[in-house]
Amino acid sequence: MSKKIFLTGSSGNLGQKLLNQKTNFEILAPSSLEVNIFKLNDIETYLKKNKPQYILHTAGLSDPMNQHEKKITESIKKNIIGTANLCIAANKYNIKLIYTSTNFVYPGTKGNYSEKDALLPFNNYGWSKLGGECSVMMLKKHLIIRLCLAKTPYKHKFAFSNYITSFMSDIDVAKLIFNLIDQEGIINIGGKKQSAFNYAIFEGNKVVRKTLKKKNSLKIGSNTSINTVKLKKILKIKK
Repeated sequence: MSKKIFLTGSSGNLGQKLLNQKTNFEILAPSSLEVNIFKLNDIETYLKKNKPQYILHTAGLSDPMNQHEKKITESIKKNIIGTANLCIAANKYNIKLIYTSTNFVYPGTKGNYSEKDALLPFNNYGWSKLGGECSVMMLKKHLIIRLCLAKTPYKHKFAFSNYITSFMSDIDVAKLIFNLIDQEGIINIGGKKQSAFNYAIFEGNKVVRKTLKKKNSLKIGSNTSINTVKLKKILKIKK
């Protein structure tokens, strides 16, 4: 009998990519109208009825980055309070929670951040996702996935040649996640270290090359690349 995964954010970008994957898990993907994560009773009622073994939490407020500065209440509600509610319910019913976080919880200056590096978000998006992580870390059964993700197709008409990152396409990220469900702790997921411009071009996107100005690097970082040695070891073992 297939194990069940309760997927939040199934209508979102990553949620849709996950639903397109072939997996041995039974994916439960109720809409936000069916299960409102701001309402603890909604979550608990759904979990009690459907009895999933896992919660895969992808719902939340992400890009554009500046909305987290303008819509602070919404950012707090969707990325912190909603996550905390899921954690309370997961703890009550002894369900493992897998949380999709971001590489923006790292300082974003020197790059090559490993899972053990110090955290210091440089914008409200990073802080909101770190706020969610705090609740997840309190659970006995949890996995935090820090993503360095780029949407497919590339969403911008330009890309910075001096912005260093570890982008991995959302399609490739979705292919990996179900293979990591039974892992514990924290795992970085991303691609190789390179400029955003090189990534965009390699993926076949027609973008204009631009230079990131220092004042803008304070908003999106300058080197947000991550170390994925742990991920590669896990995937090698699984093969």
